[in-house]
Amino acid sequence: MISITEKTLQDLQFPTVLETISSICNTEIGKQKALQIIPFKEETILMDALLQTSEYLASFQNNNAIPNHGFDAITNEIKFLGIEDSFLEVGSFRKIATMSETTNVLLQFLKKFEEYYPKLHAKSSSIELTKAIINSIDNVVDKYGEIKDNASPDLLNIRRSMNTVRGKVNQSFGASLTHYNSLGYLDEIRESFVQNRRVLAVLAMYRRKVKGSILGSSKTGSIAYIEPETTLQYSRELANLEYEEKEEITRILKQLTNDIRPYLPLLIQYQEFLSDIDVIAAKAKYAQRINGILPKINDKRKLYFRDAFHPILLLNNNQKNEITYPQTFELQQERRIIVISGPNAGGKTISLKTVGLLQLMLQSGMLIPVHERSETFLFDRILTDIGDNQSIENHLSTYSYRLKNMNYFLKKCNKKTMFLIDEFGTGSDPELGGALAEIFLEEFYHREAFGIITTHYSNLKILANELPFATNANMLFDEKSLEPIYKLVVGQAGSSFTFEVAQKNGIPFGLINRAKKKIEVGKVRFDKTIANLQKERSKMEKTSQTLKEEETKAREESKKMESINVKIKQKLESYQELYDSNQRLIYMGQKIDDIADKYFNNKNKKELIGEFLKIVEIENSKRKKATVKETKAKEVQKKEIIKEVTVQVEKIRTEKKEKKLKASIIVEKPKPVLKVGDRVRMFDGKAIGSIDKIEKNKAVVNYGVFTSTVSLEVLEYVETPKK
Repeated sequence: MISITEKTLQDLQFPTVLETISSICNTEIGKQKALQIIPFKEETILMDALLQTSEYLASFQNNNAIPNHGFDAITNEIKFLGIEDSFLEVGSFRKIATMSETTNVLLQFLKKFEEYYPKLHAKSSSIELTKAIINSIDNVVDKYGEIKDNASPDLLNIRRSMNTVRGKVNQSFGASLTHYNSLGYLDEIRESFVQNRRVLAVLAMYRRKVKGSILGSSKTGSIAYIEPETTLQYSRELANLEYEEKEEITRILKQLTNDIRPYLPLLIQYQEFLSDIDVIAAKAKYAQRINGILPKINDKRKLYFRDAFHPILLLNNNQKNEITYPQTFELQQERRIIVISGPNAGGKTISLKTVGLLQLMLQSGMLIPVHERSETFLFDRILTDIGDNQSIENHLSTYSYRLKNMNYFLKKCNKKTMFLIDEFGTGSDPELGGALAEIFLEEFYHREAFGIITTHYSNLKILANELPFATNANMLFDEKSLEPIYKLVVGQAGSSFTFEVAQKNGIPFGLINRAKKKIEVGKVRFDKTIANLQKERSKMEKTSQTLKEEETKAREESKKMESINVKIKQKLESYQELYDSNQRLIYMGQKIDDIADKYFNNKNKKELIGEFLKIVEIENSKRKKATVKETKAKEVQKKEIIKEVTVQVEKIRTEKKEKKLKASIIVEKPKPVLKVGDRVRMFDGKAIGSIDKIEKNKAVVNYGVFTSTVSLEVLEYVETPKK
């Protein structure tokens, strides 16, 4: 059973990841669910969640994109449906119908493409697909969220009557308007609306002459708003019909609510399903941003994160167009504890957090930014002690708090635990605190827990070197600039570079030497040895990188040469075939010439024909009967070879002509004799200088800022100095 505390989630900045995923969600319920993500307690449910996210991520790359899953929450509607005799408003039914339609489309899609999305289909397979909800609502409510006229026979009759009465109201009002306007009783605006009823704008002095009901007056009192007597009767009739319409709509909505109420559990299921899909989609989009993948999950107690990125740092650096350096981590039974040492600001804490956060994300169903050949297994607990945890509320010092935390570690730590401790042992006397930290580390080691710690304590570095299944590691630094390279190297402890960094920051050398005398000689020598080893390692890393680049270039050149050799071989074979063919034709020509010469002398036609037939039969015996296709192919090949040979010959001729032309030009224009003071420049250069001295076919050229000794043959005359 997986159990990870809130403190661990906070230490590893897990809520920051959740906030990003929440912001990507489309729905409010999805956003809330994303913020409540915690590591899964059961492995089977976790694996389903990981594969669902991986399938959704794959949908971005194929032609079968998953349909829209957005919806308006129906939380209030679900509450009302749970209350007996309550009824929903028209807008609520439209929301329910839209959600049902969205769910049905998604269910049908996942069923159709089960082969592509097996885990997402499995999640949807328990949900009922029904058109009953949509059909019931569509019979009553139109797409604009209004009750249809034919929702019931009574409503249809009422609305028809209302339309008739409205016509009479308008007709009678129009007659009154024309009549009183002709008498000059009305104001310029003629009419208005009061209490949603059409009224005449009568001048106050004539209000007693207009028959009707006064519904109000203007602010100044100069206009009285009167509904004509002839219209009043129809208005009352219309008001009665509107009341009847309202009552009938209420009855219809109650009936529709009762029809939908049995589907309440299904509607709850629909909302849960769509909001879950919203969170899965957000996880997939987040994975796309960080290049997240699903590494192999093994059961052989091996964690191997190759080229792992800290996701929060990666996104922040991407926004700033800055480089993020990947790290590679490996923990297994034979190397289950890594002690990282080295100077501050080298990336030790980030490395520690990267492992913890990625493992936490993976166990919460998220894909992580690592190389595809990475793998890991699942931990029951991840214990962390990162940062200054001074507790003001409990009046505990940093060290007291850390001791309390270590006590919790000792209670919970076992072989299914990963522990991550930053600056292990700090907060107390270095000698005493270091000794206690050493005992804790030995205890975690014997319990076979996996862990990474960062420290400056030499005794912990020595202990990691002595324990068979623990190892030292350090963050590489540039040996010259002492700037961090942000690369973790396993197998060697790191120097704190205390005195080197102090010297780089301008602390006087004399003071540094006095400080060195204050501490044990052995400790200085130990730290210096580690520092030297780190410098050597850094040099080796650079050399290794250079060799790799050169190897890559050599391979590319080798491939090019192989390709050229193949082409040359093919051309040589073609030339050989052409040569053999030409030699055979020459031989044939010589034979025919001999026969012709013989015939010229003896004029014996019979012997001539016999000799000629003999030659033809000998040649035919050597031939195989070629197909038309082969014959054509040979002809084409011959033409291509002849064409290529012709091109090459022309090219050679052209080059020879150009060389002759250049030679003639050089002969025509003799090179001037250079002397001291001449302004000159090199044939392949742009800078112009003057000759200071000439000795044994070499000249000293002064360029103003510097002088250079060069051969006279490479110099070009520019001008003679002005006297």
